[in-house]
Amino acid sequence: MATTSKLKTVRLQLPASTDDLAALELGTVVYLSGRIYTAREGVYKRAVEDGAGLPAPPEEMGFANFHCSPAATLHPDGSATVGAVTATASFRFAKWLDGWFKLSRCNIIIGKGGMTGEIYKRHFVPHQAIYLTTVGYGTGALLGRGIKGVAATHWVDELGLAQAIWVLDVENFGPFLVESDMTGASLFERENAKIAPNIDKLYAGSKPATLRRYGETDDKTEEVI
Repeated sequence: MATTSKLKTVRLQLPASTDDLAALELGTVVYLSGRIYTAREGVYKRAVEDGAGLPAPPEEMGFANFHCSPAATLHPDGSATVGAVTATASFRFAKWLDGWFKLSRCNIIIGKGGMTGEIYKRHFVPHQAIYLTTVGYGTGALLGRGIKGVAATHWVDELGLAQAIWVLDVENFGPFLVESDMTGASLFERENAKIAPNIDKLYAGSKPATLRRYGETDDKTEEVI
């Protein structure tokens, strides 16, 4: 009779300590409580490439950065709400990571699709950081349930609602999967290595995709699960 193993689940209080992160294993389900903030390419470019730095100290913004677009509303009285958050692909951020870690002192980055083991080892490991990945499409509203409030906004006028920084207080925010641990190992690379040897047989005779998004490849062994 087939058996199934239950996924390990961890509820992590932010800011997370180095010991907290070192205890996380690849594939562990993680829920976050505390403070996080959004930052996309516009923030990374402005902060790192353009030399603007961060608009507030990391102690105020938090130490967990989510690569995402918020479904956000600014109200006439100056308050704000975020009802949902949709993760964006993180591979586009790699060129700014070294400068970003030095500025932000983040130890958790959240996004979609992950990066490569080489990037984790080069940039994440020296800064004792890990990467958490979302668990598929269509989870924006689910994640929104964990958002308790907007603590602050930054660079809305300069970058617009989607690219601005939204500082969020969250509770049981998730689920996410540990894609990269403190050693720089990658869940996606580990699992792809199990599948890749037979994947050519699966796609034998198929034609290349007619439509594709930036960054996609015809090499099926490089695709993310």
